[in-house]
Amino acid sequence: MRYLALVAVFGMAGCMAEPEGPPGQETFMSYCVTCHGRDAQGDGPLAGDLPLKPADLTMLAAQNGGVFPYSDVMSQIYGYPGQFHVMPEFGPVLEGPKVMWRDETGAVVETPRALLELAQYLETLQRG
Repeated sequence: MRYLALVAVFGMAGCMAEPEGPPGQETFMSYCVTCHGRDAQGDGPLAGDLPLKPADLTMLAAQNGGVFPYSDVMSQIYGYPGQFHVMPEFGPVLEGPKVMWRDETGAVVETPRALLELAQYLETLQRG
């Protein structure tokens, strides 16, 4: 009987899916691909219907002297208070847990964890 219980527990554990890929990738695939494309180069299926061409997110570091511009990226996505914001609202995705993040200037900013993970994922896509 104990054997069956162990088999059931381990069997169920195998059914619990671990997220595929790095943190932030799932958010990108769910919310960003339609405009920025699967390869993040600004060529998503809705890109041609937008008034402004979506940014090529793989060139952000190259356009910033080789340094990934975390603060700029996160303010563009999230629209930190007082900053111009053109991205769609991410709503519940960014209402989840918050983390304290130290920006490039050394300031500590309370930031949605999903936003930081998305920015970290975008950093992995950099080329050029």
